[in-house]
Amino acid sequence: MKAIVYHRANEFSLEDTAIPECGDDQALIRVKSCGICKTDVHIHQGHFTSRFPLVPGHEFSGIVEKTGKRAGNLAAGDRVVADNASLCGDCYYCRRDKPLYCENFHSLGVNGPGGFADFVVVDANKVFRIPDDLDFDRASFTEPVACAVHGMDRIGAQCGDQALIFGAGPAGIILAQLLQLGGASDVLLAAPTLFKLKAAEELGIRETLQISRGDHAANEKLIRERYPKGFDIVIDATGAGAVAGQCFRFAKKGAKIIFYGVYNESETIAMNPYRIFADELTVIGSCAQTHCFPRALQYLTKNTVRVDTLISRHYRLEEYATALDTVISGKESLKVIINPGSCRYSK
Repeated sequence: MKAIVYHRANEFSLEDTAIPECGDDQALIRVKSCGICKTDVHIHQGHFTSRFPLVPGHEFSGIVEKTGKRAGNLAAGDRVVADNASLCGDCYYCRRDKPLYCENFHSLGVNGPGGFADFVVVDANKVFRIPDDLDFDRASFTEPVACAVHGMDRIGAQCGDQALIFGAGPAGIILAQLLQLGGASDVLLAAPTLFKLKAAEELGIRETLQISRGDHAANEKLIRERYPKGFDIVIDATGAGAVAGQCFRFAKKGAKIIFYGVYNESETIAMNPYRIFADELTVIGSCAQTHCFPRALQYLTKNTVRVDTLISRHYRLEEYATALDTVISGKESLKVIINPGSCRYSK
């Protein structure tokens, strides 16, 4: 089969590799669609718990090609998505029912072989069927929607909350949809790129604001004109430390500040501990997900969370370098999809 293989950070090639063996409790999936996200950029650079050699790709959907003898009721031909996260069940955190902090966290496409390949092997208990009317491209959004579902669990939004989100990439737009569905009375999505804000509006985000990429004083003036008291929830979905550090400027007393983007490990920001103490601010991190795929699929299959207009580009495995450059540049693209095999557009 064909696969994108990294042997070290920043260096990859399209290689002919053996089709992976399917264990008794596993399913072999023929990959139809696999999304590229900013996490893949961090993995490309050797960050975010990546381990080489590696076949990346963690947002994938496809068709079951083969199953092991203990793969439950899965069968060849099933249209599926797969939760890429596997947990050991026996470490300090797993035994305390905190699986996301598993000390042996295994994530396909991050530190195990993922979906930028013709085939991928997944534990059968991590595979979920999808309906015929959910195409493979949209189904590949199950993982990012699951991460947003986990984000909502962490945020604990209340009816009537006012929320500000910095960043109109797929993660920010999906989270904004969930906040609107989850009871927030106001959700302001702020970003510098107009076409991304237009895409968000097409998907039902009611309030957007184009801001400057670096003029924080001007941005604060624009936002304060609309919301002089600030917000109950302030989210950075950009993964940029410079933006994360600005979130405190817009927090009401008692607000929650959520760091939702993937940051470089070396980044730091300045925080005023007296302000956090006196205003009783809550600082929350939201990273990845576990056990959120069923809820994410409900949103996608009912089209309650819409992702169709987020898809900007399709590429084949042979075009991975171009696809990655497209994501890194961010020019006129939101979600980039890799479609392995001979069919570029997957239904």
